[in-house]
Amino acid sequence: MKQIKLKDKTFQVSIPAEKIQDSVVQMAQKINKDYADKELPLFISILNGSFMFTADLFKHIDFVCEVTFLKLTSYKGTSSTGAVRQLIGVNESIQGRDVIVLEDIVDTGITLEQILGQLRSFEPASVGVASLLFKPEAYKKDFKIDYIGMEIPNDFIVGYGLDYDGLGRNLPDIYSAIE
Repeated sequence: MKQIKLKDKTFQVSIPAEKIQDSVVQMAQKINKDYADKELPLFISILNGSFMFTADLFKHIDFVCEVTFLKLTSYKGTSSTGAVRQLIGVNESIQGRDVIVLEDIVDTGITLEQILGQLRSFEPASVGVASLLFKPEAYKKDFKIDYIGMEIPNDFIVGYGLDYDGLGRNLPDIYSAIE
């Protein structure tokens, strides 16, 4: 099994690039079906982690739409700080629009809960959530995630946009830390 070392941790491939791409295509097909009749939906990609997921998903979205980016952070090292800071905000008007939030991963749900609260205050027509990865064991909230690419164990992972202190985002596969 392919391994890499980032800082003080060793990781091994847990989700190969081909499986990621299959999941992205399947999610895009569902979104295309659900949003085909909506007028100019707005995708909000949560940076930094979802940039690769967003780029690959958009290659398969077949309706007219817009994309913007929101940057928040709640991680330091390998664990969530529990405090979410907004760094770059959304400039597009979302009032009365159908919005789809794109997340790389939902684990505890703390970050996504804050994002959804802020977005709903701008009165969108609807807010959907699409996450490439979901950690059901870590999830502490009860809101619906409309599109889930893959459920994964509560492991620390890197690759395909996900990082360990900024490292590993460029990897095409997803790697899990070896304990």
